[in-house]
Amino acid sequence: MTDNTPLTVQRSIVGKGVAHDSAARHVAGAANYIDDMPELPGTLHAAFVLSPVAHGRLKSIDPAQALAMEGVAGVWWAKDVPGHNEVGPILNGETLFAEDIVDHEGRVIAVVAARDFETAYRAAKKVKVDIEPLEPVLDIEEAHRRRSYVLPPQEVIDGDVETALANAPHVLSGTLHMGGQDHFYLETQIAYAIPGENGEMLVHSSTQHPTEVQHHVALILGLHANAVECQVRRMGGGFGGKESQATIIAGAAALVAAKTGKPCKMRLKRRDDMAGTGKRHDYVANWKVGVDSLGRIQGLDVEYLARAGNLPDLTGPVITRTLTHTDNAYHIPHARFIGHACKTNTVSNTAFRGFGGPQGILTIENIIDTIARELKLDPNTVRAINYYGDETGMVTPYGQPVEDNRLIEVTEAVLTSADWQQRRAEIDAHNAANPVIRRGLAMMPVKFGISFNLTSLNQAGALVHVYLDGSIFLNHGGTEMGQGLFVKVAQVVAEVFQVELDMVRISSTATGKVPNTSATAASTGSDLNGMAAFKAANAIKARMTTVAAEHFGVEEEHIIYREGRVHADNESISFGELAKMAWLKRVQLSEAGHYATPKIHWDGKTMKGRPFFYFTYGAAVAEVAIDTLTGESRCLRADILQDVGSPLNPAIDLGQIEGAFVQGMGWLTCEELWWDKTGRLRTVGPSTYKIPGSRDVPPEFNVRILDNAPNREETVFRSKAIGEPPLMLGVSVWLAIRDAIASVGKGGIAPQLDAPATPENVLRSVNALKERMKKGLDDSR
Repeated sequence: MTDNTPLTVQRSIVGKGVAHDSAARHVAGAANYIDDMPELPGTLHAAFVLSPVAHGRLKSIDPAQALAMEGVAGVWWAKDVPGHNEVGPILNGETLFAEDIVDHEGRVIAVVAARDFETAYRAAKKVKVDIEPLEPVLDIEEAHRRRSYVLPPQEVIDGDVETALANAPHVLSGTLHMGGQDHFYLETQIAYAIPGENGEMLVHSSTQHPTEVQHHVALILGLHANAVECQVRRMGGGFGGKESQATIIAGAAALVAAKTGKPCKMRLKRRDDMAGTGKRHDYVANWKVGVDSLGRIQGLDVEYLARAGNLPDLTGPVITRTLTHTDNAYHIPHARFIGHACKTNTVSNTAFRGFGGPQGILTIENIIDTIARELKLDPNTVRAINYYGDETGMVTPYGQPVEDNRLIEVTEAVLTSADWQQRRAEIDAHNAANPVIRRGLAMMPVKFGISFNLTSLNQAGALVHVYLDGSIFLNHGGTEMGQGLFVKVAQVVAEVFQVELDMVRISSTATGKVPNTSATAASTGSDLNGMAAFKAANAIKARMTTVAAEHFGVEEEHIIYREGRVHADNESISFGELAKMAWLKRVQLSEAGHYATPKIHWDGKTMKGRPFFYFTYGAAVAEVAIDTLTGESRCLRADILQDVGSPLNPAIDLGQIEGAFVQGMGWLTCEELWWDKTGRLRTVGPSTYKIPGSRDVPPEFNVRILDNAPNREETVFRSKAIGEPPLMLGVSVWLAIRDAIASVGKGGIAPQLDAPATPENVLRSVNALKERMKKGLDDSR
């Protein structure tokens, strides 16, 4: 290993809890988003004409009333697209504007532009659309019965499941319904398109994937990609919702700008954003498991029905990640996992933090808990007996060895820090004396794979310049959505050169500076962009070191960078002095770094390979209270231990853990999407869609990072990803609610609890358990 590896470079900036680069501006309201940008003269504003029905044949569009309104610049739809009417992130046939069929309420039919936003919005309501109604399919299971899919099924198969189930001493089965989740980012989808010379287009987009916006705007306008530049300084949240679907808004804004020759801004109202953009996929999981008398899994068969919505979007890879996370922390010797992408007349679902992993992990944790309750075993004992161990041959059902296994370490540590034994006894005593308010306690682990499932996406670029005064310019392909990526990558560059962090200028992501970027997603932002920046900075540093060695008359190994100066024995010069010296010698002080994740490979046909560079590990203990008369619940305490390798910025990482946990808890307790019988989404704002608030955060919230646990793989400074893995720890709250419900009944009865565990679902589960008890007593007589 060379002296320039991310493991051995001296650390004085990386590993420090540095504040988010925009923290002060966020708090002061001074951080600029797209809607804060000064508008150029003549800027138009755009609004969508959306389908009022879930399914129908589009017969005609009449814009006359809208065009007659003062201030309206025009109305455009599919026939007006000069290039290709395409916005699909993976497959063709996913159109910007509906052409013959509208296939969900909120489907984009046309775009209206006007002198201001309110005029455009009112004009959009004046466009008459003639739609012949068709029967919608709204239910996942109904779509499955009709064999209505947007993609072929995917399967992960390992071993002989049928024989394992046939020979197992105990066979259990069940069905779990898991709801979806709206991203509810604070900044709704927005783009600002500015036309330039020769058909060029500059697009400011709130997107996690600038290259995809660039590609699709060029495709829509009939241009080459080099004629379009996409820039992103920051987003007001993304969570996956701006990975693929931001292209719809950017594409429409660019179309208006191209047609009129004027800048165009498009932003969605909250109601339109929620009705017209995709969400976390809701699932139905049908499962059957064979276990021995100790609760050890012999074989597991799971069939997933995922609501794709009207189009594939990213449903294919979402299902892939579900199938590759159904094992979670547990070795399953015989497995068959199948996923169906069910086509329904609802908005096309898309990426969401965890990207299918949460649905797989919730399913297996539900199964583990059911095994324990049905066999009258301790759930933590059943978990431990099924953990991946250190034995050779411990591979996942999709063929990846489980290495650097920290499951036992993190789970035993969190059980100890959470005082499990004492609190378990206290809660049992409380429940014995309190028939109405019941408390529950649960622990669960997470093993989460890091990398994009599609191997080609695991690459990144970065651009680093050193100026004559020693200041540094940094640009890379990652986008900032509040998660702290920019400051982490800046810390990496400052660490390489051993300069103060404020000497590194963080710049907007721009396709004109770093091309062909992957989305900032799959928790890979720091891994990919941090390593690309590290390589670029080290290349410049190596050239500067040669200059320094010549200046001091020493060998290069004697050159030391420290505290903004460059040392050779007892002599030193400032970093800026060395930069100017290198320039005078005509040494290049700019570098484009590129990084491609090693070791990974994946065969999408056989569903085998090593899709993940490494795994992260975490565990959580949650305590809840429920009211058995109303179904209301409250998380009273949470204890979390998360593996982040050697953290780049522990303060940022702790914030990510806390936020992800609460977001996961929200998905599983209070966030509920509801469509009426016509296919109209009724949960379209904060009055009807409940996200967690400050009072929903556990009053006692203990979050720790696993100490002294560097990544065994050569990531940047041996860090590990943090964005998505902690979200799954919110499953512990759902399990604790299940534990509280189970206390209502006799031992050996596993509650049937759908997700989210809303008061209605909790009360339904409590009452069902009471009915089962009553029936059991009646049968015994």
